Amino acid sequence: MHHHCIIALGVLLSTVARGEVADEYRVKAAFLYNFAKFVEWPPLAFKSPAAPLVIGVLGKNPFGDALAAAVAGKTLEGRAFQVRELANAQQASGCQIVFISSSERKRLKLVFDAIGNSGVLTVGETDNFAAEGGIINFRIESGSVRLQINLEAARKQQLRISPKLLSLAEIVEK
Repeated sequence: MHHHCIIALGVLLSTVARGEVADEYRVKAAFLYNFAKFVEWPPLAFKSPAAPLVIGVLGKNPFGDALAAAVAGKTLEGRAFQVRELANAQQASGCQIVFISSSERKRLKLVFDAIGNSGVLTVGETDNFAAEGGIINFRIESGSVRLQINLEAARKQQLRISPKLLSLAEIVEK
């Protein structure tokens, strides 16, 4: 199963057409869903074995309905997915994945401080996101989505990222 996911991720990486913002966010939404399969959270990250896997969106939500559509009806190891729009970074600790919109780019340090080390996979889309301490950053490069991963930031959150996902990404040292 994981093998198919990797092929799908590889295909996703090269499917963003220039200037098609809706498509770009459909692709990013699919990534957010797929990241869940390639990341291991610490046991404390979930309140119970049946608790949903929550994807939070902090800042201006660029997804429209794409993110809800990407996870609709899907489960991972018995957990349903839930999408939440966050009013502030403090609410991030109730999520497993938090997408930090480019609208927050000037406040990244404050956002990361507020999230603390609560087992949250932070995902962003601004140039300095991974370097500032975010875990996974989306970069658009000649019409394709590229991933940057900050391993040190992942370790701080006690997250284990699958080597398969790492092999698709550029590793950023903080």
